[in-house]
Amino acid sequence: MIDLTGKVAVVTGASKGIGKGIAEGLGEAGCTVYFTGRSTSEDSPAPPMTIEATAASVTAFGGTAIPVALDHNNDDEVRQLFQRIEREQGRLDILVNNVYQIPNPPAMGKGFWEHPISVWDDQCGVGLRGYYTASVLGAPMMVKQKSGLIVNISSRGGQGYVFSASYGVGKAGVDRMAQDFAVELMDHNVTAISLSPSKVKTEFILDMIAQGKMEMDPNLAQSVRLSGRVIAALAVDANLFSKTGGIYTVSEIAEEYDVIDPDHE
Repeated sequence: MIDLTGKVAVVTGASKGIGKGIAEGLGEAGCTVYFTGRSTSEDSPAPPMTIEATAASVTAFGGTAIPVALDHNNDDEVRQLFQRIEREQGRLDILVNNVYQIPNPPAMGKGFWEHPISVWDDQCGVGLRGYYTASVLGAPMMVKQKSGLIVNISSRGGQGYVFSASYGVGKAGVDRMAQDFAVELMDHNVTAISLSPSKVKTEFILDMIAQGKMEMDPNLAQSVRLSGRVIAALAVDANLFSKTGGIYTVSEIAEEYDVIDPDHE
């Protein structure tokens, strides 16, 4: 059993989807997990797709859940998060950059000239700049302690066409960012990688299937929590630094570390 007791992680964009699953997977290993989102609720029990619902789930899996409501378009709010972590924990071991803004309507099925220009800001502004901002503010703690893991959540869209041109540019940037972070962190023993889940049973994907807008067998898709289990396995690898700068898939890392998808247990 992987043990991350005493370790501190940040997962951005974790009110739903892969981010929620990553927070759960890290919590399952006993990690203290700060996670962000914009959707909140004062109801009890909290409705799905809120940071309070994620907090309840992470706690149920055995982790210490610390939900933080913030907008990753607001640099001051993000800066306050990392200042809080340094004040409360004095360390940061894992940063998972996952925050993403799906355009409304989703940018897919048309030529780039038919999409509003705002889809670029949604997919590259939040999903690319947000990664960079969180890393800039989180990396100093890792550099100081001479250890840490930065994971940029990407997708196969970084390597080939998926959904739209703006989506692909954003994901390719996520991959390149991890590679270049690795170069600049090389002398500080901090690992930076890009990690791509495969087909995953997120709320968005399941809704697209239900609406007939996407053809996929959910039984063949990954649990969102598998990504979290994979990151937990990476975090305890004594040879983790050998992977820095790499672009990996959740499937290949799961196979390397014998990580089991919770939906297949």
